[in-house]
Amino acid sequence: MSSIGKLVKQAARAQQQMAEIQAQLATRTVEGTSGGGAVKVLAKCDGSIVSIKINPQAVNPAEVPLLEDMLVLAVNAALEQAQKISSAEMGKVTQGLQLPGMM
Repeated sequence: MSSIGKLVKQAARAQQQMAEIQAQLATRTVEGTSGGGAVKVLAKCDGSIVSIKINPQAVNPAEVPLLEDMLVLAVNAALEQAQKISSAEMGKVTQGLQLPGMM
């Protein structure tokens, strides 16, 4: 088989594997917390937020700005964890693929 034929076959296989991994990642969830667990965010590894839970004891009308900051921190923590998992899984597919011009 020619090297171009091998490359095309490898690319097709990698594309199929990546589609399968993306489907799996869409069902995998991670959790980010802040404020000692007062705010919890559940995210999917495809980058979507599933839920945000706030401990009712954490809410005081005077502390809404603090709560908003904790939400941002928890969401970003969950999305960062999801991105790391997603990158690691996708890296497994492309690890052995030799593409011209790619390192």
